[in-house]
Amino acid sequence: MAQAKPAKRIIGIDPGTNYTGYGIIDTHGRSPRCVVMGYIELVKFPGPYEKLRHIYKRVDALIREFNPDEAAFESPFFGENVQSMLKLGRAQGVAMAAALNNGVPVFEYAPRRIKQAITGQGAASKEQVAGMLKNLLKVDYSLPDKLDATDGLAVALCHYYEISSPIKSLMAGEDATGPASRLQAEMGKGKKTSWEQFVARNPGREIKK
Repeated sequence: MAQAKPAKRIIGIDPGTNYTGYGIIDTHGRSPRCVVMGYIELVKFPGPYEKLRHIYKRVDALIREFNPDEAAFESPFFGENVQSMLKLGRAQGVAMAAALNNGVPVFEYAPRRIKQAITGQGAASKEQVAGMLKNLLKVDYSLPDKLDATDGLAVALCHYYEISSPIKSLMAGEDATGPASRLQAEMGKGKKTSWEQFVARNPGREIKK
């Protein structure tokens, strides 16, 4: 029997000039599942343009193989120097071009936003992000030698949380009997909502220093 198509498949990409991480998840209702994660190694290429070409080819191959519905990308960190931002921006650009060329919509998230979505802390370490992903997605792995892979997976999961957020549903204007109206009513009564409500109900999913 053929397996039913998942509700949505998301690829997350963490662009880099030495390693570009990626992760793919399937979303079945409220239970996302890791399909694959890994990284594209670029250190063996001598020049920046060879690296860009390889990023494009590998991302294009991943999209053709796994056929994601949407692609999410980590944006360059603005605290880095201009040259680093330029290089990362180019890496992100060619990866986005590969997705767009295959008709896959793209989305972009800041590094702090991704860490906040996964761990509850915008300043979380890569190791904290990787550890939380292991619990959230129930994946059985030792911390990989290259955390770029888990970073890519984190981008995909961040996008899933973004599109399934009750706040987004509220902004979309659901009918008066839907969860948006209930959320709005709770906000009017001064009750905790969104992230505060989630943390209160799931204390084990937040990492504390």
